[in-house]
This record gives sequence, structure tokens and C-alpha cells, in this order.
Amino acid sequence: MSGIKSHRDLRAWQLAYSFGLRIYKVSATFPPDERFGLISQIRRSAISVASNIAEGYGRGSTTDYIRFLRVARGSLFEVDTQLLYSKDLGYLTAETHRELFNDWNGVSMVLAGLIKSLEPNA
Repeated sequence: MSGIKSHRDLRAWQLAYSFGLRIYKVSATFPPDERFGLISQIRRSAISVASNIAEGYGRGSTTDYIRFLRVARGSLFEVDTQLLYSKDLGYLTAETHRELFNDWNGVSMVLAGLIKSLEPNA
């Protein structure tokens, strides 16, 4: 990980952060009665991805880092489910869902690669 001076230099964090921003913006179009339901849940899950990547990086131990990256991956999978609910409830068009899923997939692949690169015997 040469050239990495902070969690902000990590491609996984950069993608997760951008994805979280996009989720925040898209969820603002959901019905107001979802403010304490799906809007809140999908935003918390999306923000958790980049936040856990950052926290794990800051822990200073590879074991902790991997654990937090796995938590980030779990939150990312929560977002996948919440996006599907959002589409099926009519809050997202099929096109917007497809675009967000493509972004989701990009975060997922980079995060999986980062975890694999840090795991012992990888």
C-alpha cells in the first residue's frame, strides 16, 4: 500500500464515500413518510461503509482493520437489500436502481480485493 498516507487515499474509501453521497441524494426523493423508515436506514447503511473503512484504517492493527472492512462489507450488502426494496416500492426507477447497483458492485469488488490483500495466506 505504498503511497497510502490516510484512509482518504484508499480507492475503497473513495468509492464508498461517493456511493454514500449518491445514496443520500437519491433517498431525498423518497416519500416523506419514509423519513424514519427506509430513508434513515439506507442512509445509515451507506454511510457506514466509508466510515468503517476509515475507522478500521485508523485502528493501527491489521486484525482490527480486516474486521472493520468486513463490517463495511456487511453494511454494503444491507444497502443492496434496501435498494431492492426501494425499487420494488416504486421509489427508484429501474434505471436508477441499475446505476446504483453498478456503483454498489464497484465498491463491493474493490472492498473484497482490499480484504483479500490484507488477509493472512491470501
